[in-house]
Amino acid sequence: MTISLAQLRRCSAAVDLGAARTRVYVKNQGLVVDEPTVAAVNTRTGSMLAVGAQAELMDGRTPDYIRVVRPVSNGTVVDIDMAQRLLRHLVGDKLRKTWRRRPTMRAAVCLPYGSEPLAQRAAVETLTGLGARRVELVDTLVAAAVGCGLPVEQPEATMIVVCGAGTTQVAVLSLGSIVAAETVPVGGNAIDHAVIQHLRLHHELMLPNQSVRPLHLMLSGDGELTPGSTEVHGRDVVSGLARSVHVDTERVRRAIITPLTAILDGIGAVLRRCPPDLVADLGERGIMLAGGSALIPGLEPMIHEATSMPVHIADQPGTCAVQGLGAMIEGKVQPLHLDPMAP
Repeated sequence: MTISLAQLRRCSAAVDLGAARTRVYVKNQGLVVDEPTVAAVNTRTGSMLAVGAQAELMDGRTPDYIRVVRPVSNGTVVDIDMAQRLLRHLVGDKLRKTWRRRPTMRAAVCLPYGSEPLAQRAAVETLTGLGARRVELVDTLVAAAVGCGLPVEQPEATMIVVCGAGTTQVAVLSLGSIVAAETVPVGGNAIDHAVIQHLRLHHELMLPNQSVRPLHLMLSGDGELTPGSTEVHGRDVVSGLARSVHVDTERVRRAIITPLTAILDGIGAVLRRCPPDLVADLGERGIMLAGGSALIPGLEPMIHEATSMPVHIADQPGTCAVQGLGAMIEGKVQPLHLDPMAP
C-alpha cells in the first residue's frame, strides 16, 4: 500500500468505504459525504431508488420487488457495480463532473490492514469507475492514527484500536509504519447480534436491527443516570404479535462481554509482538480508540482494566480515518527525514 506522502499530495479526494458508512473528503473542501453504505434497488427494473440514510430507513420495511443492498462488507467491496452506483449518487453530478475535467485526477482510499489483492483491486476498480486515473491505497490504521492527532511519524509508540462495523483492527505504530497489527472479526455488528440474541432467548422477543442503537445509548449511561430496566418494543417469537418488555440493563451488559473479550485478545496479541521499549512508551501514552463502534458501552473500561493503560476515545471516532487521509492529501503531515550518514 501507499506509504509515500508525496504521492498522496497529488490526490484530490480521499474515500473511506466502510461497511456501515461511506465518507468522501475533497481536497480544500473538507468532508462532503458522510452517509450509510446502503442502497435500495428495484429488482424489476434495476433502477436505484434511494441511497444513504433514506435507503437505510427502508431496511426491513420493503415489498418483495425492492432490495436493500450493502455493497461493502468488513471494509471490502463485494459488489463493485453497486458500489460505483452508490458513490455516483452520493458525490452528486456537480462534483463528479469536476473530477472528470481533470485528466490526471487521483484518489486515495482506506483499506483494512492485511487486505487481500482481490480486495485492493475491487477498491481500485470502484474509484476508477468514477473517473479516477490513479488510486492510492492507504492502511486504515495509519490514516485513523493521523486523524486522531497521534505523532505517527515520530520514533515513539502509538497504539490505536479502530472499531468498525464488521472488524476491529489493532496496531502499534512508530516512524510512520505499522510495527505489529491484528484484525479481530468482531465489531459493532457482533455486539448488535449479541443484544438481539439475548432478547430472543431470555424474553422471546425479536428486536429490529434499527432499535439496537438506542439501546446502546441507554447502556452507555453511568450510575444513577441509567435506569435499572428499559422498555423495548419488538415482535413476539411465538405469536408474531407486537409486544413490549422491560429489559434489565445489567443482564444486557453481561451479554455483550463475550464478543468484547475477543477484542481484548487481539490487543494482547499485538502487545506481545512489540519490542519492550515501545510497550513502555504505551504505558504513558495509552491506547486510542477510533472507528464508528468505539463508543460501544463497556469497551473503554474493559480495555483499561485488562491492560492497566490509559484509554482515550477520539473526539470524532467515526471520521478519524477519512480526516487523517484528508490531512495527508492536503500536505498537513510532515514526514521525519532520516538522511543516510556519510561513510
